[in-house]
Amino acid sequence: MQTIDKIKPCYPLFRADDYQDMIARKRGTFEEAPGKDKVAETFAWTTTQEYQDLNFKREALTINPAKTCQPLGSALCGLGFKKTMVYIHGSQGCVAYFRTYFNRHFKEPIAFIADSMTEDAAVFGGQKNIHEGLANASKLYGAEMIAVSTTCIAEVIGDDLNAFINNAKNEGYIAKDFPVPFAHTPSFVGSHVTGWDNMEEGILRYFTLNTMEGKAPGKNGKINIVPGFETYLGNYRVIKRMLREMGVEYTMLSDPEEVLDTPADGEFRMYAGGTTMDEVKDAPNAITTVLLQPLGLEKTKKFVETTWNHEVPKLNIPMGVAWTDEWLMKIAELTGKEIPPSLTLERGRLLDMMTDSHAWLHGKKMAVYGDPDFTLGMVKVLLEFGIEPTHIVSTNGGKRWDKAMKKLLESSPYGASAKTYPGADLWHLRSLCFTDKPDFIIGSSYGKYIQRDTLHKGREFEVPLIRIGFPIFDRHHLHRMTTLGYEGAMYILTTLTNAVLERLDDETRGMGTTDYNHDLVR
Repeated sequence: MQTIDKIKPCYPLFRADDYQDMIARKRGTFEEAPGKDKVAETFAWTTTQEYQDLNFKREALTINPAKTCQPLGSALCGLGFKKTMVYIHGSQGCVAYFRTYFNRHFKEPIAFIADSMTEDAAVFGGQKNIHEGLANASKLYGAEMIAVSTTCIAEVIGDDLNAFINNAKNEGYIAKDFPVPFAHTPSFVGSHVTGWDNMEEGILRYFTLNTMEGKAPGKNGKINIVPGFETYLGNYRVIKRMLREMGVEYTMLSDPEEVLDTPADGEFRMYAGGTTMDEVKDAPNAITTVLLQPLGLEKTKKFVETTWNHEVPKLNIPMGVAWTDEWLMKIAELTGKEIPPSLTLERGRLLDMMTDSHAWLHGKKMAVYGDPDFTLGMVKVLLEFGIEPTHIVSTNGGKRWDKAMKKLLESSPYGASAKTYPGADLWHLRSLCFTDKPDFIIGSSYGKYIQRDTLHKGREFEVPLIRIGFPIFDRHHLHRMTTLGYEGAMYILTTLTNAVLERLDDETRGMGTTDYNHDLVR
């Protein structure tokens, strides 16, 4: 047991005899589990083609989806605006989940509030919760804007945010001129990507829909950048850096970079950085609006095109060499600014790195899972590196994603054996990793269970996980990295190459058996 003189972490603490005895007694007394032979038999069956065929016939069950729900996305969007309190109209448990999700990924305190709907609100409606919640939030937290979205309970009973918020202002719970943009974000449809898009459109609509008189595209000479659901803080920084180096003025329409990466200097910053309300109001005067993740921003795109009269460029997420080239050239075309030598030099360094590492990456087979734009960009990068994507899973990917992905795969000989799985989950991917083994899988922390299961069958069946995506819970500081632009491609290249080399070292450490390939120089 633990003693005050010798505190052990939970591993290896639970390997001690007294804990093992306690676990064994619990299993024997309470769990009524099947025997080890039956467990082993069932596990072996789940690795077969027969099981995979049954697995892919699932219709009413999702197991370990590579997505989360709309309100989590709307919350991230709201965090990106200056002095904005994120307000969730729904149950306290949901908001605790959202806070925890971001706490674990960003390792930062996250300021969300909820109006804590309970059984009475589910019966009589949640207007009272919103009225009291807005009154309290506006007085307690010093926010200059409150961004409201919903969870399942509010959506199932049909709460009307527009009516509730207007009633709160008319009845004096909150000042009439206090900005309270909102979005309906039902958790049971869409995903976090949809929720981000809904809240972004809600905020842009709130500040500009009825104030378009005198505004015209190009009037302020800026470019609007809409990041979408983006959790790599380095991606905000690399986009800003490239635009600065080009001399392009811009507005980032939701910028949570600072609030999610505050320093430990003795000062708590509930609101750090973010897009100001004045910047949002002026956004229709920009030359145009550029979407960094266009597949996930359909609602925002429609609003910008129809209300602001912006001609939104048809671009892909700027990942890898070619799509970053296209992105920069389009920015240059729109603004009349030249691409500076510094970015040309950076591009050349990336190509040099690709040349250095191509021998280790060429022909490697990798599966990918995650959000639609992320997986599309990652597969583009893999093809440029000479890697062969195999299974591409996007739980929140639809027909547009599937069509775009197949078109991309057809553009390269390295995509010939890849298959796309829109709407599939990580339990589907688990089956695929047993029946058609890739060398690695790329995605969020949740893929570690696939690595564990494949290893359980035998070392030769193990499919290692390379952590690129969201969320990353079980490694630290990766959220500060970047996947966009030439710099992002450098990070991805470094990560993938070193994963391949580390795996090779793992396989060649046998003293006097495999260490003839345990080389010092790779």
